[in-house]
Amino acid sequence: MTRRSHALLLVLTLILTAAGCGLSAPGGSDEEPKVTILGPWTDDQERHFKEVLDDFGIPYTYQGTAATREVLLAEVQAGNPPDIAILPGVGELVEYAVEKRLRSLRGLYEPKEYGKPWQPEAEGMDGHLWVPLKADLKSIVWYREDTPPPPAPARLDSWCIGMGDDGASGWPGSDWIEDLILQTAGPVAYARWATGDMSWTDKHVMKAWTTWAGLLVQDPKVARNALLDDHRGPVGGHGLLFGGGCDLEHQGSFARAFYGDRKEQARFVDSAPLLPGGRYTVKAHEVSADFAALFGGSGPARDMIRRLASRSAQEDWGRKGGVFSANAAVPARTGAVEKQISSRLADQRVPLCLDASDVMPAAVRDAFYEAVLLTVAHPDKPVLDRLKDIQKVQDAQPRDTPRLTDVCSRPQ
Repeated sequence: MTRRSHALLLVLTLILTAAGCGLSAPGGSDEEPKVTILGPWTDDQERHFKEVLDDFGIPYTYQGTAATREVLLAEVQAGNPPDIAILPGVGELVEYAVEKRLRSLRGLYEPKEYGKPWQPEAEGMDGHLWVPLKADLKSIVWYREDTPPPPAPARLDSWCIGMGDDGASGWPGSDWIEDLILQTAGPVAYARWATGDMSWTDKHVMKAWTTWAGLLVQDPKVARNALLDDHRGPVGGHGLLFGGGCDLEHQGSFARAFYGDRKEQARFVDSAPLLPGGRYTVKAHEVSADFAALFGGSGPARDMIRRLASRSAQEDWGRKGGVFSANAAVPARTGAVEKQISSRLADQRVPLCLDASDVMPAAVRDAFYEAVLLTVAHPDKPVLDRLKDIQKVQDAQPRDTPRLTDVCSRPQ
């Protein structure tokens, strides 16, 4: 597993904890052992998630941070991992599983309620090591209801693009590459690329990356400004879509949380017709999920997973947090936009594919992000050199590292 500076990560952990990321929940005395949970939800979503946890009556401590991967690594290295870790993707969970750090979730959730691609497996590894607690739809473009999108791909200055993030900057750009590969090459080729079975210099990857660079090179100054803009918009604002001087945002369903009290004015369409180089037809939808894994084997920790993955808790989490569930038994959310999102997540006629960077090994994902940032900074430079650099990192991965399978569902 890739290791960043141990000292830096420990400092980060201390800072995050001092900032109030590790707050205890009501319930139980100080002497009672609490289930420790590390998760990606902060601010309002953290508050709503704790409301769900409070109803269980299980004493717990929740630590919310956008840097879940870095904080988890620091805690594992310090010999004090949380009982439950919730990560945006399973790529790194595979590595923890190889190290025999994860406990089986068998019997803690109903597999029939979580079909493909929500149960990716790794070759040669026991299943039931993770379960999604929150799902998001990607391959969509948001717009203001009073400013409908054009009938064809738009110029760069129409797009809201921010690359800044608390955790790992680069992923907002990687979503463009992933979506372009998905809509141009289709889900089969996409899955081969995402799981390391296709070279980064393959024609499908080259075409997608070159197409995206072609969009950025329309105005290098606008592209470079994206490196400085937070993808969530300014603090206290209404996201980039409402106040960023742009009209279209290629962002997942979670973007509504950025829009604040203007979210009801936001609408979305499938991204395929609007992607640069299109109009493409919708071949699949990219999706992402926050997956829970069990590092501790206590009864209360297992019970916490069981409750969180249940239909009732998933439905409650959706009502309170405004989030979407991968649990097929959970009814669609109310509201016009919410029903559209729920419908696409449940429509088995169109394949769903997990976010590619989320299923890649950590080192490959980081190289992907770095290449994306370099492309934004210098969109006129040849993309082949960037792709060769990522390929070197992929080739350097241990050959016995299990590969994920079933990262895309099959149409039914």
